[in-house]
Amino acid sequence: MVSGAVISVVVPVHDEERTVALLYDELQSALEPLGQPWEAVFVDDGSTDGSFAALTRLHSGQTNVRVVRLRRNFGKAAALAAGFENAEGDVVVTIDADLQDDPAEIPRLLAKLDEGFDLVSGWKAHRRDPLSRRALSRIFNWVTGRVSGLRLHDLNCGLKAYRAEVVKGLRLYGELHRFIPVLAYYRGYRIAELAVNHRPREHGRSRYGVERYVRGFLDLLTVSFIGRYRYRPLHLFGGLGLTLGFLGLVVLSYLTVLKIEGHAIGQRPLLILGVLLVVVGLQFFSLGLISELITSQHEERAGPRERTELHVDEILS
Repeated sequence: MVSGAVISVVVPVHDEERTVALLYDELQSALEPLGQPWEAVFVDDGSTDGSFAALTRLHSGQTNVRVVRLRRNFGKAAALAAGFENAEGDVVVTIDADLQDDPAEIPRLLAKLDEGFDLVSGWKAHRRDPLSRRALSRIFNWVTGRVSGLRLHDLNCGLKAYRAEVVKGLRLYGELHRFIPVLAYYRGYRIAELAVNHRPREHGRSRYGVERYVRGFLDLLTVSFIGRYRYRPLHLFGGLGLTLGFLGLVVLSYLTVLKIEGHAIGQRPLLILGVLLVVVGLQFFSLGLISELITSQHEERAGPRERTELHVDEILS
């Protein structure tokens, strides 16, 4: 149960020196009334302003603040992975440092977890962002839902709550932080969505542009492929191989009938196409079998879950 559990709030930080102390105060106001132990894990993702100095001061004055500093800016996925690895709570909450996410919503997310869910994703139903960004986000969420099978209104919301086992050991890179709910969905975890308050940006500027959504779509293909076929590669490669092989046999059968009827087939391009389809089909099917063998051996030899490789420079705990 979430009630009584230790809560870890993971906050990725990049050039947010003016907001980290304000965010901590709001977290304290939201979480102290719950009467549960909690910690704030700030991850400085290669900030170039005074963010780390501000976090160091915050750490010096508070006993429940931990600071992880990455060597350079690796991106939000790496920052979250570092935070997850260093979080000690039974429940993990993520929130952005720009103060657009409202910490007062965290108790509602935790209450939703108590209903039996493993992950609760925030939904910025009334988003305080420019129209262009809202439109891109709608398209992105719609495509992701169609491809992955998980229909959420807002995968991009930074405010989420997880049971710790959901995020521990996740290998996050690129833009995969957006797809944590999809990864959890493929692993069979129960997921819910909750409308949350979204506030106008008062500090800094948004770093999200079209190029990030393009990279996100490419990562979506990776997530979908791994999620659907990681443990059954023969279903993909074998199915593709059988389809190509069948088409090749159809073509060759047609040419065989023509040959029996006395037609010359040696110079027909269809002959080359038919042979090529059969050969490529056999190759894909063989690749599927080899992938199945590799997957089986990997599962037999698998020990404790491999920790995500991190690029941590300094930890204040």
